[in-house]
This record gives sequence, C-alpha cells and structure tokens, in this order.
Amino acid sequence: MKKLKELINDVNIIKTVGDINITVEGITDNSKLVKHNYLFFAIKGISLDGHRYIDNAIKKGCKVVICSYLPIKINSAVCYIVVENIRESVYDISSKYYNNPAKKIKIIAVTGTNGKTSIVFFLYNFLSSLGMKVGMLSTIENRILDKKIKSELTTPSPIQLHELLDNMIKNSCEYCVMEASSHSIDQKRIMGKDIFIGIFSNLSHDHLDYHKTFINYINTKKILFDDLPKSSYSIINLDDKRSEYLIQNTKSKVLSYGLKKISDSKGKIIESGTNGIKIKIDNVNVNFKIIGDFNAYNLLSVYAVAKVLKIEPDIIFKNLSKLDTPNGRMDFIHGKKNVIGIIDYAHTPDALENVLINISRFKREAKVITIVGAGGDRDKSKRPQMGKIATQFSDYVIFTSDNPRNENEENILSDLVKGAVRKNFIIISDRKKAIQQACLNYKKDSIILVAGKGHEKYQIIGEKSIPHDDKEILKKIIL
Repeated sequence: MKKLKELINDVNIIKTVGDINITVEGITDNSKLVKHNYLFFAIKGISLDGHRYIDNAIKKGCKVVICSYLPIKINSAVCYIVVENIRESVYDISSKYYNNPAKKIKIIAVTGTNGKTSIVFFLYNFLSSLGMKVGMLSTIENRILDKKIKSELTTPSPIQLHELLDNMIKNSCEYCVMEASSHSIDQKRIMGKDIFIGIFSNLSHDHLDYHKTFINYINTKKILFDDLPKSSYSIINLDDKRSEYLIQNTKSKVLSYGLKKISDSKGKIIESGTNGIKIKIDNVNVNFKIIGDFNAYNLLSVYAVAKVLKIEPDIIFKNLSKLDTPNGRMDFIHGKKNVIGIIDYAHTPDALENVLINISRFKREAKVITIVGAGGDRDKSKRPQMGKIATQFSDYVIFTSDNPRNENEENILSDLVKGAVRKNFIIISDRKKAIQQACLNYKKDSIILVAGKGHEKYQIIGEKSIPHDDKEILKKIIL
C-alpha cells in the first residue's frame, strides 16, 4: 500500500480532480485486474484505448485514474489525474509503488535487432556460474535465480518490470540482465536513467510496421543510450556502422567490442564448425561449444561486461568456455543418416542470412533444405528479402506459415516468393506438413533448417494461439 500523494510526487500533472490524500492498494493498466482501492492507468495504445475502460475499472473498485484526458462522466468517489505523458507516468509511479527497485539492483540491458536473447542468456549463465545472484528478463523466459517465470513480452510492462525487480531484490539478486526491445524503449517500458550497462548488438531491417521508417527505428534505440547517466556504461558492437551514431550523445562511459575494427574487446575467429568455434580474445585462444560465427559477437559482449565488472581474465575465459546455446538459437539435432536438423529464431533478413552463411561453411557436400515463413500483421517490406536470401543460400526451400495472425496467409507467402532468385522452392502453408515434406526429401548428410520460430511452442492464427513445436516435430522424424 502507498499514499497516492507520494506516488504522484515529481509526476508532470496537468490537472487533478478529487482527493489525493488516499491510500492505493494496487496498480494496474488492465481493467480486468482492478481490485478495491486500485490505481488504474488509462493508456491509449496502438489498438486499444484504456480511457474506454475507466468505467469498468471504477465498477471493480478503482479509486484513482491516471489518464491523458478527463472522461465526460466524472465519479465523485474517484480521483482523476491528467498527466502530460502517460507512459512516463506509468514508469515513475510503478517504480515508486515497488520502492524504486531499479535503484537497488544493477540492470544490464541489451538492445539491437538480433542477438538480444542470446546475449542475455549468456550473461545470466555466465554471472550465475561465478556465484552471483542474477535475475533474467528475456523473450524465452524470465528468471529470479533458478525460478522460471513465463515471459509474455520481450520487455515487460513497467508495472511488471518493477514488480519483477522488486521480487529479485527480495531474493537478494545483485544483477538483472534483460532485453530492451525498440517497442519498450519507445513506450517507456524501460528507461536509460536506471540502467547500469547498456549493450548494443547490431541494427538491421525490422519492426518497420511499428516505427514506419528505419531512421525512426535507429533513433528509438538511440534514446536508451542518450538517457544513460555518467555512472553507467555503454558497450557497443563497433563493427556495426550505426554504433557510433547511437552513442553520440551519451553521458555514459563507452566501451567497444568487435571482430573487424580495433576495439576495447577484440576477437578473431580461428575455427568454426559443427562442434563449436575457437575465438582469439585479446590474444587468448578460447574454445566454445557454441555454433555460429555471429555468436562470436554475442560472446564478446559478455566478455566486455566481465571486464567492466573487473573479473580476473583466467576466470572469465574458464567460465565463458562453458556457456551453451539458448533454446531455439542454432539449436542442433543430430539425426539418422548423418542428417542435421537446426532450429533457429531467425526472422529478419540478416539473421536468416547469418544462419545460412554459417551453415554453408560446414555443410561440405550436404544439401541445405530451409523451411521459412514471415509473420502476419508485421513489417511486409522484409518478406521479399527473406525469400531472396532463402533461395540464394539454400539448395531447396519450403515457404510456409509463421504466425499469420489476422493477415491472409496467401498474401504473406506471395510476398516471400516475390524475392526468390531461383525456382528452388515450393509452398506448403501448413507448417507441420512443410517440416514433414522437407524430411521426406532429405538424403544422407542433409541439413534441414527450420527458421523463424525458435523457442516458440505455438502458432498465432487469427486471435488464437495454436500449440506447435518445430523442434519436437523435427525430432520425431529425423531421430
């Protein structure tokens, strides 16, 4: 419970109607979750406007409404507070409600188009291996120490974020490693002012359905680093041409990593294959069982964090080398007849290209069969690029569904086909049947890549989430 007067202190308020000297017993932005003496945030989102649910919230016991404008009908038993920026208010008020947890734990936030989940997963396991108490917020799952908590968004809402951080602190966590999506930065679900280390992985074509232009997408990522305080660190992939722009205005201490340019944490790939990669890191050769050249960048970012934390080099290399791949990221299945199945989350053009180029380096005489689709109600412009890359770098391609949502599946598949550079593809819209067909076509030494969904165990068709697991389907056939 918290006094409303304390919660709204420092919030940019336009107008107040009602008594602010009341006690708040809970906070939410979902009217269905409102209970007696709750504070309700009426947020206007992309598809829903919380102002339409104010009456519902009041009926359920809401006593405070934080809103962008006053409703026509005012209830005298309720306090209405009109704020300048509703999303910033949600962040600041929820932070105070949960006793400012972000100030009591060191947050390491990872942003970028690709690699966020892997870097967070590696960091969580690396820091945990050193005996540190760590929480994790990621696309795959959230964790408080060893306890797993279901993850619904790449970055949780501010209310969920502060509640999770508060629980981490109650469990003596020293660090929280988390993904910072562009949506979450834009929607003020995470604020740079509370971050200890901000990591930039890379930037490529994605989320233009939301951001509309690539420059908007870049500038949204930039906000995170612009807001970092002097006491914080920016760790950037110097090989990405946008990295220097992102940290242009940051007040934080800047450190770099990379494979090509001279950087603070320099790496060089010595060997790469199906058994892992060998990387020379600051003149020390380190063997990893992790597959994929692109993972060298992810591992270097962890190394850079370890240096910030002043961990001894011998301990860093010893524990780095023990790291394993997260579920659904270059996830290998060694099947019969020397067939290799690979499950990967690659759902952007450059991620798909990275995976296929890495496969080409160790495929030898093997035929590469790729099953890939594209999400519905999302950025359409990347679909032809996905089709081009799939047909260019694969021997055989099956275009299929991937969370079509409310979009016509034939239109999505047509967009993919538009980019095809060879006629080495077929279309099978049913994803399970597509995987089965790929397996019927394989011969000895084939490599079957199922791209796009990775760890996800569902298909979103219309408004329904249908059970679906790429890995389990593939395993049943090739093992």
